Amino acid sequence: MTDPRFAEIEGHRPYLLRYALAQLRDGQLAEEAVQEALVAALESVASFGGKSSLRTWLTSILRFKVIDLQRRAAAERGRVELTDFAADAGDEGWLDELFDETGHWRQAPRAWNDPEAALEQRRFWEAFERCLDRLPAAGGRVFFKREILGEETPVICKDEGITASNCWVILHRARLALRSCLESHWFGKEASKR
Repeated sequence: MTDPRFAEIEGHRPYLLRYALAQLRDGQLAEEAVQEALVAALESVASFGGKSSLRTWLTSILRFKVIDLQRRAAAERGRVELTDFAADAGDEGWLDELFDETGHWRQAPRAWNDPEAALEQRRFWEAFERCLDRLPAAGGRVFFKREILGEETPVICKDEGITASNCWVILHRARLALRSCLESHWFGKEASKR
């Protein structure tokens, strides 16, 4: 069976996502960092001794995941090949002039964000999380493990003590319930009241 702290760990996801977004300023990277942190926390929850609060422990795991993602991004920027235009022009040092030795911008580019779209995206995820919270406990856990954490069905079945067919039924019902909830609270007529 799963550790009873699983639901509690899952409950910190909105806070962790806000933290990651503040650090990375990229929704996809923030989601990736949070997923990696939750997987790491679930894998090592037995070693959590309670010397700090669960949120502090999860945040420290996430902080290392954010740093890892930033390092990977810097390494990838270092491997960027010059465009044909730059190579033809013989100006191969243009890329080095944009970044310092640590891979950070020497002068950060202006943000091209669309604040309204970012607000709508945040509101959607808040609505999604409220709908996810409305699922029955088992359905929420199974859906979270499969669709958010990306766990394989045999692992979920073993952890939850269910059969594969039962897992698929739970997932199907969870998806239907989430769809119905999002249709009425996000996409539907009631969503215009948000």
